[in-house]
Amino acid sequence: MVGMLLLGGCVRVRQPDIRPTPRPGATLWRDPGRIAAADLLHGPWGSQHAPSPNATYTFVERKHKGVNPGMSVVDPEGREWSVKQTPPGGLDHEAQVEVAISRLLSAIGYYQAPVYFLPSFTLKDDWGRHVEVGGRFRPKDDTLKEVGDWSWPSNPFIGTRAYNGLLSALLMFNSTDLKDENNSIYEHRVGDGVELWYAVRDLGSALGDTRRLGPYKSDPDAFEKEPFIIGVTRNRVRFAYTGYYERYVRDRIAPADVRWTADLLGQLRDSQWRDAFRAGGYDDATATRFIRRLQEKIKEGRILGSGARS
Repeated sequence: MVGMLLLGGCVRVRQPDIRPTPRPGATLWRDPGRIAAADLLHGPWGSQHAPSPNATYTFVERKHKGVNPGMSVVDPEGREWSVKQTPPGGLDHEAQVEVAISRLLSAIGYYQAPVYFLPSFTLKDDWGRHVEVGGRFRPKDDTLKEVGDWSWPSNPFIGTRAYNGLLSALLMFNSTDLKDENNSIYEHRVGDGVELWYAVRDLGSALGDTRRLGPYKSDPDAFEKEPFIIGVTRNRVRFAYTGYYERYVRDRIAPADVRWTADLLGQLRDSQWRDAFRAGGYDDATATRFIRRLQEKIKEGRILGSGARS
């Protein structure tokens, strides 16, 4: 059904969502099992995939897209890494946000490629050996092949609990950059079989506020101030979220979807929350503020009733 949005005095027709038939093996979410047992320091890929903080990495090429600087490097074992660096001065912490949120999403059943954080690393390039500002390290893995991206308004999972639950989690994190190009489809090889993972890859624009122009990222002051849920109307949750991609969440998500996500995140132990932010290189004081606000949002989500009305 085509919706009508009133924007700036003009009526804009909202195109209907498209739910194509899923390809064999396509999946957005898996049952995480015992969430309280998950390793949020190393993530689902474990410490064996982590970059060595003591290695010397050989420069391959500079990153050509995105806000944060970065590069491709190779470690002494021949593994290739995509590095998203934290800019000097600490003005944009996408790399830290990405790792911390990746840990939280994977713990509640959403697929994530392996990502790790190093505060600094040694680089060998044409200028010799020197220490570089660190950031998010993503290894190239033979079992995981990126084969394209997927669209929020056109995918096989629209309307499912897992899809609405994913959006609910991203709203809790104040994720603002919900561009289709930030979503990846991965072929994950397990023995002779292939799973088709739908994942949100670029998670760095979060943990701040959701204003449309220049939203803050990784800013505890902004994150603490912005409300989460405004109310419920006709069994749809009204969020305080004001990001550019607000159309993906307006009048779509039921209270039961938010409660489902909140119940999953609510199973994490305090030490796991700490590990998730420690994995992203956060200090204890900053992590405490983010965790406290997230736990407040979880409480909001858990008290929503499926039949609630404003």
